[in-house]
Amino acid sequence: MKTMINIKTDRDIKERAQEIAKEIGLSLSAVVNAYLKEFVRERAVRFSVEPEVRSEVGKLLKQARVDYKKRKNIYGPFKTAEEMDVYLDA
Repeated sequence: MKTMINIKTDRDIKERAQEIAKEIGLSLSAVVNAYLKEFVRERAVRFSVEPEVRSEVGKLLKQARVDYKKRKNIYGPFKTAEEMDVYLDA
């Protein structure tokens, strides 16, 4: 027999979750049920969140990738730690 669970969540979270579920071909209900089944089976709660990079860090990483492909601003590898220290101190 099926039953209904009512929960409160931020509208934005619900909408984003629905979009992601739809992208992978599932309903939000199916995702929640899968988590509940895992919770019952494992008797544990696991949270896994990928860190979000701040936009300014993302821009730096993007530029670093471009530079790397162009072989620009690349130094090393260094043969010794002392060699690296000399470079960094310069």
